[in-house]
Amino acid sequence: MYPEKRFNLPLKALLLLILMAVFNQCTSPAKYIFNEGQIYGTVYHIVYESPGGRDLKPEIDKELQRLNMIFSTFNPESQISKVNRNLPVDLDPLFIRCFNTSMGISELSDGAFDITVAPLVNAWGFGFKNKENITPSLIDSLLLITGYTKVFLENGKIEKENPGIMLDMSAIAKGFTCDLIGEFLAGKGCAHYMVEIGGEVVAKGVNQRGSVWNIGISKPDESAMYAQEDIQTVVKLPSRALATSGNYRNFYVEDGKKYGHEIDPHTGYPAETNLLSATVLANDCMTADALATAFMVLGLERSIEMHKKLKNVDVYFIYADDSGFNKIYMSERFGRYLSE
Repeated sequence: MYPEKRFNLPLKALLLLILMAVFNQCTSPAKYIFNEGQIYGTVYHIVYESPGGRDLKPEIDKELQRLNMIFSTFNPESQISKVNRNLPVDLDPLFIRCFNTSMGISELSDGAFDITVAPLVNAWGFGFKNKENITPSLIDSLLLITGYTKVFLENGKIEKENPGIMLDMSAIAKGFTCDLIGEFLAGKGCAHYMVEIGGEVVAKGVNQRGSVWNIGISKPDESAMYAQEDIQTVVKLPSRALATSGNYRNFYVEDGKKYGHEIDPHTGYPAETNLLSATVLANDCMTADALATAFMVLGLERSIEMHKKLKNVDVYFIYADDSGFNKIYMSERFGRYLSE
């Protein structure tokens, strides 16, 4: 009898402490938390209303590190790096999901979006390897290992027509990661959040002032430094995703010529179109991210035609007219998202 009583008293006390801790957490006031850090060689900014006022950054960073080990071409131990080196690897379902979405958008865009463009991106100095001396013969040789129809998924493994083919999901993985971190926050009970990674954004609910999240679109000006006067327009983002692509942030000048980071998978050269900036609103950021890249390669006219085939997607294009002046094209529904 006595040993049993001595055992039950600490157990009851422990249960009481646990119940008190849970009660205190549930009754702690919710507050908005701001986190920032680095992922995929860029910066992330996350704002969320934490139900118990708890800072989730350690858990967010752990989740980002897990995704980094899947999609980062800068990490030699990541799954995509092992695929590129033709090493055996058990692909995560998220890798497969991103790959399949990439193939779908490649087909839809007639190859303007193509994750096999990695060797060309590297050669031009925008990838995960050092820039090469560009010659027509080099471009021709790299085009032989470029093309989304030359790579496919079979029994959970990536198969290539040529072992030299390499993948780079940087034009879709950032958006996908925004989606996944948004899902993570929702799973933690966060009803209001904004996730931004390298300019790709997912938002839900309202900000700390109780207003719909407002996201700025930068002017396509290479000298702009994100100041207020450098904002082209502001978009209200109620529970949707936004991605913007443009060559005015990531480029270099060599021998007096400007080279942007959007590579045309068909020619092997940086895309030269009249489209300066492509902003896409969609229900998920993975789709918005990939479409924004495809549009930059296609140019204004072909992008407008492609957009007509899409559902639940809105676009805002900044382009240069024949006289060199910046003009705006936006889809019919995009105007309802512009902040007054």
